[in-house]
Amino acid sequence: MALVKKHQKQMVDELPDFATLNEVIEYFEETNDAQKQDYAIEEIGKFPDGGTFLVSLIDHEEVEKNISTKVASVISNMDPNDAPIEEIMELLKLNNAYVRNLGISILRNFGTAIKYYIVKFLIGDDRDLRIFAINVLGDVNFAESREMLVELLEKEKDINVAMTAVDYMGEIGELEDIPLLKALKTRFEDDFYAQFAVDGAIKMIEG
Repeated sequence: MALVKKHQKQMVDELPDFATLNEVIEYFEETNDAQKQDYAIEEIGKFPDGGTFLVSLIDHEEVEKNISTKVASVISNMDPNDAPIEEIMELLKLNNAYVRNLGISILRNFGTAIKYYIVKFLIGDDRDLRIFAINVLGDVNFAESREMLVELLEKEKDINVAMTAVDYMGEIGELEDIPLLKALKTRFEDDFYAQFAVDGAIKMIEG
């Protein structure tokens, strides 16, 4: 028993404390030991800007799943005010489905804390960012998703943005949203796809 305790003490002694973020990053990059990597990831998350570095570890196509899973766990437990939410949202643009799903699971843990970032994209001038924000709403699907899509559709002039929102409204819309959807048919009356998409969404809502 004494030998076991001595071994445990030695393992604890091998895991150092770090004064700076750079120190722990260097420690992480120099070891191949899974236990030490996990420890380093936890320590990185305690430093300012540590979350941004952690996201960078999984922001590529060839991420090792043991590392990405640990990173996702650490980031998910961060205070949303300290978490690099915009960087996490960028993960949803990757082709790697596993990494995208990690990003979605992290964002779900933050709940309404991501609302500010979604709104910022939705009201911006960049059409692609508005479409991206709609896709995030569809993937994360928190309580305000429907209301935010309704508010967007009341004013949206870009057909690509509007139809992206319409697709999701077919899944989460309510009967009271049908008049708004019908109004879109008038707004985009010259576009066959818009007519088709809106009719499809209405049918889905009506069941």
